[in-house]
Amino acid sequence: MAAAERGWCLCELLRFFYSLFFPGLILCGTLCVCLLIVLWGIRLLLQRKKKSAPTSKNGKKQTVIAFFHPYCNAGGGGERVLWCALRALQKKYPEAVYVVYTGDVNVSGQQILEGAFRRFNIRLTRPVKFVFLRKRYLVEDSLYPHFTLLGQSLGSIFLGWEALMQCVPDIYIDSMGYAFTLPLFKYLGGCRVGSYVHYPTISTDMLSVVRNQNVGFNNAAFITRNPFLSKLKLIYYYLFAFTYGLVGSCSDVVMVNSSWTLNHILSLWKVGDCTHIVYPPCDVQTFLDIPLHEKKTASGHLLVSIGQFRPEKNHALQIRAFAKLLKKKEAESLPSLKLVLIGGCRNQDDELRVNQLRRLSEDLGVQENTEFKINIPFDELKNYLSEATIGLHTMWNEHFGIGIVECMAAGTIVLAHNSGGPKLDIVIPHEGERTGFLAESEEGYAETMAQVLSMSAEKRLQIRNSARASVSRFSDQEFEVTFLSSVEKLFQ
Repeated sequence: MAAAERGWCLCELLRFFYSLFFPGLILCGTLCVCLLIVLWGIRLLLQRKKKSAPTSKNGKKQTVIAFFHPYCNAGGGGERVLWCALRALQKKYPEAVYVVYTGDVNVSGQQILEGAFRRFNIRLTRPVKFVFLRKRYLVEDSLYPHFTLLGQSLGSIFLGWEALMQCVPDIYIDSMGYAFTLPLFKYLGGCRVGSYVHYPTISTDMLSVVRNQNVGFNNAAFITRNPFLSKLKLIYYYLFAFTYGLVGSCSDVVMVNSSWTLNHILSLWKVGDCTHIVYPPCDVQTFLDIPLHEKKTASGHLLVSIGQFRPEKNHALQIRAFAKLLKKKEAESLPSLKLVLIGGCRNQDDELRVNQLRRLSEDLGVQENTEFKINIPFDELKNYLSEATIGLHTMWNEHFGIGIVECMAAGTIVLAHNSGGPKLDIVIPHEGERTGFLAESEEGYAETMAQVLSMSAEKRLQIRNSARASVSRFSDQEFEVTFLSSVEKLFQ
């Protein structure tokens, strides 16, 4: 009797859900249609806004070209790409209107342009309109202590919406890696969209770190120790990678900065027919006037590091390796040494990171031999490179490494991380000759630095000559040619 009652209850429950199925289907369909109507209305509104764009002196509508670069006032390699890209486009399309979406609301447009000249020695020939965005905090990693990738990506959609509401361009180029803005501008804004990818938001290497339960700056120790949490994070990463591939595939033109980035973008976005390697512009010419003589200051050898003070740059590894080197110096009677860390600070988090690095140098007892130079002018940077013997780089899977190329052009012997762009594109033999060195661990860096410092002056000069000869393929001129050729499709 009880079994019959349970069977009857189950039948009634199934009948109840079945009765809701078709009304639910109709409701979902209605909501989807309403959403499509709203989105179509927004698109028509934005198209009307676009038609009100300025016209040139001959009465023809001017093409509006916009770059999405929320941190355009920072001093990193990504910003150099932005200004060189703008300069190249202004030369070829002088009649166009140029717009930069930025979140640097605490400075004026003129101050941003002056900063670009001071840091990169780049001056634009035509005016640029800056659209200042108030919601940049939505893409700050500090806002999302957990699910950072997802939080920043969703935040970029809201930031992109703010940008689109202020200016609807004809051509939209994401030059900072916010791929989730691409469908917004393409399907709602009706823009032709392109992207310059410095570093994929997620990569197959990141997936392997989580899969293998390795500790990293983006994979906390408490997750690696828990197999269940590691599995959950891996599922989250796979879902995110799938979504990232979908939004990235909206791009009409994709430019990547290295072979390493190319391999990851091809595997995630799957748009090989419109993807091109465009090496970032390095001001090689400016450093060629530095003489290639033995670089040794009155106080000994100078070691420099160039790179923004971001966590992935791993400046702590440089300081620890330098501390090991100083211990070797005492044992092997090497000349006196000094490490100078040169880089840009984008925000308070970066400044806090510098203070932590200062404390690390004090804890290791190397503070007297270590200096930090923050947001220094270009001339001062060049002066340091002219005196340095070794240029350090420690980021795992660095997408490219403009600082490495600048060191090589200046005649500084490079010691970079044995991964990513430095390994595949930059620190490679030139005409059979060595152009620099690669390392991975603290001990490896310390041993290689000691090896370089103990070389004869003639051997070091031979490496400098080969390195300088190899970097012409990364010049501003080469960038302009490949960049303009890649974006030509956006103007057709």
